[in-house]
Amino acid sequence: MYPKFPASRWGQFVALVAVSLAGFARAAVDDDPAALRLKPDDARVAVHGLGWYAEDRPAWMRLPARLKAEMPPKVWALAQVPAGVRLRFATDSAVVGVVATGATAGAAAHVTAFGSAGVDLYVDRGYRGSAAPDARGQLRKEWETGRERTRREITLYLPYGRPLAIKEIVLQPGASVWPAKPYAKAKPVVYYGSSITQGIAASNAGGTYQALLERWLDVDFINLGFSGNGFGEPALARAVAEIDAACFVVDYWANPTTEIYRTTLPGFIATLRAKHPTTPILVTGPYFNPSEDLPGDAGRRQIEKRAFAREFVAARRAAGDTRIVHVDGLEMLSREHADGLVDGRHANSMGFYLCAKGIEPYLRAALELSR
Repeated sequence: MYPKFPASRWGQFVALVAVSLAGFARAAVDDDPAALRLKPDDARVAVHGLGWYAEDRPAWMRLPARLKAEMPPKVWALAQVPAGVRLRFATDSAVVGVVATGATAGAAAHVTAFGSAGVDLYVDRGYRGSAAPDARGQLRKEWETGRERTRREITLYLPYGRPLAIKEIVLQPGASVWPAKPYAKAKPVVYYGSSITQGIAASNAGGTYQALLERWLDVDFINLGFSGNGFGEPALARAVAEIDAACFVVDYWANPTTEIYRTTLPGFIATLRAKHPTTPILVTGPYFNPSEDLPGDAGRRQIEKRAFAREFVAARRAAGDTRIVHVDGLEMLSREHADGLVDGRHANSMGFYLCAKGIEPYLRAALELSR
């Protein structure tokens, strides 16, 4: 339930909103006929996070159209959600606006409208603000990027939960636009997994653990997390293996039963290794779940899958595959850090920060990045 404010407080709130909107209107460039308007396929705007964009552009799909028939229908539907997708460019405009069409966040109690359905703006890797579509699915938002016009690196993070179409990016009249600086590594880190991998339920799209690591390490990424549908199917393994990655992070422990996980993980890794014999692979185990301290099968399965992930990677390393590494999920989110959970299962923004801190040293080592 939302808190009930006295009438006087509501009057103060309405007045504050009116002042804020008035300030927004004064700074707006959207209505200026001289404003510089960029389409998302402008050559100066780089689209990141789509492994097959060159094949399927201008569509934003996380799996290629040619594989639709091979994919479980739920996975294919989730592939239309732009989780992990970013638009990057540089500009000297002191205002950046976005016009988009999408959907509202829906009624899920554990996600925000900003993260599930909206857009984040980061300027020079620093958070600047978020916006979500209105009740009609329309999104119009402008942010000031600084006090003066000077070149800045811009990143727009797209939502992790609902499709969104960027219609245009609006800049000040006469603004210059350049391609963004390249990442430190030419190849992306590719993550495969479940809703946790997809980013649910970070407060905002730029707060997922992959996005945090992207900014901390200056490394591109592709998010192939599928909510409720990370089961390690052979078709998904073959699709993931198509991408020329700097590192693969296999993170799908959350959805399968112990038996399915034990059956599919060896085959998934074998498929990756067949095409990428020396590419680093990180296999994450389950992070802490409160069910582990309670009777029942849910906690038992968590503990079993954690043990199997560790034993499986140890066996592969003993057999000579020294480029595969196990990341204990308890180093990402432990019992002591259970406040990082929002519903007893999914990470909140603090939880994703802890996950990023836990996996960072392993990813940094895999990518051979110095501190």
